[in-house]
Amino acid sequence: MKVLIVDDNVLTRTMIKDVLLEMAHQVAGEAENGDEAIKLYKELSPDLVLLDLIMPGKTGLEVLEELRSINPAAKVVMVTAVQQDEISKQLFERGAAAILHKPFSYGEFEAMLKPLE
Repeated sequence: MKVLIVDDNVLTRTMIKDVLLEMAHQVAGEAENGDEAIKLYKELSPDLVLLDLIMPGKTGLEVLEELRSINPAAKVVMVTAVQQDEISKQLFERGAAAILHKPFSYGEFEAMLKPLE
């Protein structure tokens, strides 16, 4: 699966990238903000986007909405340390395929990815 990683934290991007490669997925690209994410999504057409919720500039929620307007079938997993029912509800209402809460284990990451493959 071709995956686009979007997170403003380089360490988080690197960790996610390492886990994806270990699971034999392809990292299509990496973005550190929302504008870069939209640009790369259009260029790379990834199978999945792993999208941080809280970033400078555009929020993950805004990027999610934009990605889903570009491609209503876009598979986007929100990656966040925020664990609030109301925010989770909003993310699912706007088309998130799943929510992965930081910090996460290898097993949690794998379990989240399996149904999306």
